[in-house]
Amino acid sequence: MIELRRVPDLWRRCDVTVRDLPFALLLAVGSVLPALHGYGTRVGDLPSRPFDALAVVAVALECLPLAIRRRWPAACLALVSLGFAVDQLRGYHAFAGSALPIALLSAGAHLERHRRATAVLLSVAYVPLAVALDRLGADERPDEFVTFYLALAAAWGVGAWLRSTRAAEAERRLRLAEATRAVERTRIARELHDVVTHHVTAMVVQAEAARYLTAAPGRLDETLSAVTDTGRRAISDLRHLLDLLNPDHGTDTRAPSVGELHALVEQTRRAGQPVEFTEEGRPAESTGSAELAAYRVVQEALTNALKYAHGARTVVQVRHGEREIAVEVSTDGSGSRTGSPGGSGRGLAGLRERVDVLGGEFSADRRAGGGFVVRARIPAGSPS
Repeated sequence: MIELRRVPDLWRRCDVTVRDLPFALLLAVGSVLPALHGYGTRVGDLPSRPFDALAVVAVALECLPLAIRRRWPAACLALVSLGFAVDQLRGYHAFAGSALPIALLSAGAHLERHRRATAVLLSVAYVPLAVALDRLGADERPDEFVTFYLALAAAWGVGAWLRSTRAAEAERRLRLAEATRAVERTRIARELHDVVTHHVTAMVVQAEAARYLTAAPGRLDETLSAVTDTGRRAISDLRHLLDLLNPDHGTDTRAPSVGELHALVEQTRRAGQPVEFTEEGRPAESTGSAELAAYRVVQEALTNALKYAHGARTVVQVRHGEREIAVEVSTDGSGSRTGSPGGSGRGLAGLRERVDVLGGEFSADRRAGGGFVVRARIPAGSPS
């Protein structure tokens, strides 16, 4: 059973010529069967002639090149056309004549170069064929020759339509892949910004404060321990992000949630920022992306507090409602920016985008008396 299941996969892996060969052989074998003699295409309606050695050659020219109709469509079309001309001029009327529209369709679908020249050349070559058939005593009127030509042109047109459709689908998939990559790059860049900026800012502030603690070994040791813990947490978070980039990574895409805010607040306090934290209500079940967005809002706001208001009183309020998570982070702005790296504004823009995607509201404003306040309302949970 296992081997039988692998047959379709093995067949698809074969070269396209190998896959097209069975049809070509089947058509050739069917064309030489006595029961099908005289049932082929008739252009000019010349009297039918019994098969001879030349008939076998004509059938071979018409059928066997179909094996290369996708690999070398121009060569296939030239050989099939030659065999068709011999078939009609000799009056064999073999069933193999049906190979010509197939070759035309394949050429229209797969021929990449000199398409227009090929179509013109075939059209010109049809004229002497029609004249020769007429001189050999063909009973068809000129309009019937034109009708047959239009039928062949239709086969080419169908192939050209398939080619354009395939090209349009490939272009659509390419654009979709590029858009997907762009979205993924943006998401990864945003996650890296949120993780790296917060941890590195805390480490810079803690290291700067350690300069002034050489006279207090106990506090110096505590500060350096905080730097070490922050660095380890940064490495852990970065490893998690790198795991998500690994194609072999499983479905475990654990991300920070509001339940981890206490650790985040404590880390910020150890960096020297006085933070008051209050949390109301209980998180709704299966809040998913809302929890991550709320966590990132608090994280970015605390990072900005360390950068621009180090040492200033900072208040974090998180309220869990039935259908939303409300976050507010404010600082009075009375601290110092000494030793803090500057910002690019990318973090707040990323937060606004996060919240907007979830259908929430986000604002970041300066306070009249100094400092700033960040507010976010993020839909979460399921309606009752």
